[in-house]
Amino acid sequence: MRTATIKRLFFGFTGLAVFVLLVWASDQITLQGERTIYTVDCEGGVWDGLNCTGKMIAGDRYRYRASKSRHEVIFWVVGSSTPSGKYTDCNVRNRGNWSCNATLADAPSITREMANDRATYGPVGLTAPFHAVPKWKWWLLRAGAAGFHEAEY
Repeated sequence: MRTATIKRLFFGFTGLAVFVLLVWASDQITLQGERTIYTVDCEGGVWDGLNCTGKMIAGDRYRYRASKSRHEVIFWVVGSSTPSGKYTDCNVRNRGNWSCNATLADAPSITREMANDRATYGPVGLTAPFHAVPKWKWWLLRAGAAGFHEAEY
């Protein structure tokens, strides 16, 4: 092969790899149209707004699958034996924009509303408090990376 062809193939594959990595890191494409919230915990410290005064570690991953036709949202904690929950009185625009009228009888979750692909904080008692980070940061924390102290929301 000629050098020019090898260079084109190299840059083409490199560009494709970077594109795939960016799409994966942004969590914009999922298999089932689900949305995952990557939570973090503050070990050995407390939360001061979005800042962890201790060591920030990867927390649970909460996954939500919204159904526009059934007006419901199913949710679960990834890798947990805790049963999934379901909100049945929901206004669903798409997987990243929905809101549900949750009650105390519903299974607990961290949110009852997603706006612009972000979980929103809900009323105490109906939702659990949480802090979240982007997917790439969560995976780095899970791998043991240190030095992160601020959650995204």
